[in-house]
Amino acid sequence: MILNTVYCMFYVYIIRSLKDGTFYKGYTSDYKKRFEEHNLGLSTYTSTKLPWEMFYVESHHSKNEAIIRERKLKRCNARYYLWLSEQNSNIIKNG
Repeated sequence: MILNTVYCMFYVYIIRSLKDGTFYKGYTSDYKKRFEEHNLGLSTYTSTKLPWEMFYVESHHSKNEAIIRERKLKRCNARYYLWLSEQNSNIIKNG
């Protein structure tokens, strides 16, 4: 018997405001769609700092993993985000 399993990845992302350099961290199952929503002003916090650039994305196998990682990233500083963006874990760096 073959089971059809839907496999869903979750992503932790960091976007950076081109207006003032602010970083915003989040998690989602569709980072491209979520990025578009941020730049359309559909998120209360990010709507005041448009436009945004996608800065960092990493994948996780579960929603719980992504939530834990997002919480850890929210405690980090900008220098760490700059370092992180250059790492191999950055999906957008590795294209």
